[in-house]
Amino acid sequence: MKKSRFSEEQMVTILREADRTTVAEAAKKHKGSDATIYAWRKHFGQMEAADVKRLKALELESSRLKKLLAGRDQDFETLKETNAKKW
Repeated sequence: MKKSRFSEEQMVTILREADRTTVAEAAKKHKGSDATIYAWRKHFGQMEAADVKRLKALELESSRLKKLLAGRDQDFETLKETNAKKW
């Protein structure tokens, strides 16, 4: 996937600017297209820049917790296999 030249916080800032002016003016000012701003609006909706930072932090924490849970489940399965063997 292509990396955007704008961070998510910048995208939200541009969206709020487009709310105050027209979408065409905001797109022209930031050298983007109208379609890009509409796509951002569909993705971010009414979020503010602080909300995006919080969402990113929550997603990182969630992925970290999922990895921990997967490791714990793997250890549990290993212990079950070990206990199931006949000595």
